Amino acid sequence: MPSPSLQKNAGAVRRFDRLRRFANWLQNIPNKTTPPPFRLVQISSSFWQSRSLYVAARLDIATALADGQLSVSEIATLVSANADAVGRLLRMLAAMGIFEETAPGVFRNNRLSAPLRQDNPECVRAMILMHNSPQMSRPWFEELEGAVRRGEVAFQRSHGQELFDYMNHHPEFDDLFSRAMDSVEALAGDAFAQDFDWSRFTRLIDVGGSRGSKSLAILKRHPQLQALVVDREQIVRDAVQYWQGREAPSLLSRLSFETGDLFGQLPSAQGAGDIYLLSAVLHGFDDEQCAAGLRNLATLCGQTGARIAVLEIVLPEQGADLVSASFDMQMFIGTRGRERTLTQWCALFDRSGLELEDNVGLQTFARVLVVRPRHR
Repeated sequence: MPSPSLQKNAGAVRRFDRLRRFANWLQNIPNKTTPPPFRLVQISSSFWQSRSLYVAARLDIATALADGQLSVSEIATLVSANADAVGRLLRMLAAMGIFEETAPGVFRNNRLSAPLRQDNPECVRAMILMHNSPQMSRPWFEELEGAVRRGEVAFQRSHGQELFDYMNHHPEFDDLFSRAMDSVEALAGDAFAQDFDWSRFTRLIDVGGSRGSKSLAILKRHPQLQALVVDREQIVRDAVQYWQGREAPSLLSRLSFETGDLFGQLPSAQGAGDIYLLSAVLHGFDDEQCAAGLRNLATLCGQTGARIAVLEIVLPEQGADLVSASFDMQMFIGTRGRERTLTQWCALFDRSGLELEDNVGLQTFARVLVVRPRHR
């Protein structure tokens, strides 16, 4: 007899899917209403916008503005920049809807610039800095054509190392990457904690969970759970200290950390109350690597009844939206991985000795695919 679905808030998830399809339709309006030559030039120069946003984030203008409104000369003084240049930068950003010009040469934060403030709980500044950093942008500008022609990893061509090897040898970028991953909840919301029925489990094993921000979001909603985050040594070393003073001691007492990785040492499942979480982990690996990691988890689950929750984008078989297609290209640029369709995910599970048990929709762009060892 099949287990009951782990889906929660099914109606809200359906409404979100409809709104997302409508938003995708709206996003394509400029392609229908703008003359094609002009639209192509607009798209080709869109990096001007991303670089302007990046510099504003680097200068931390939103934090400097806080809740006030300041002249460009006052802003320039606070961020140690040229007043005329700051004014021109902010004029462009305001034209994009980021920041608001309240009087000639006077600016304030608005709804769109607020998440750039470091004191904003929904701050995505680290994500913007990471995606536009020299480490991540150079492969796009320098190596995309060569990577497309030869099917190679652009990041490795630019830096001579694969992404995670590079992070292991560059602590400053590794820290930026970790901070960016911590902001994913602000970017995508906590639907993973709301729309999936975690109440059926007692222990969450968060593989590759970085500092544990997703685990903590789940623990806050499900007091019966304990969470164990498994990640690289340098991440684990800093994570415990990072949360001290940021979260309640009673909550942190249910969170622990352990060094390990998907392909090596991981804690074994103890029973049907255990669930392994792979959140945006597998899309960074090719099929061979994914199958090796999933087979490792299948062995650790054994006959205990434990489950594996794969939190990833699931591409449609045809007609992907811009968000999903963009994430897939970022995976192509930075890793040997990819975003996958449900058909591709199921083929991967099958070759790993796993079977799909549930496909849980979320009020975001990802889904949770629940798998377990295939019964013989």
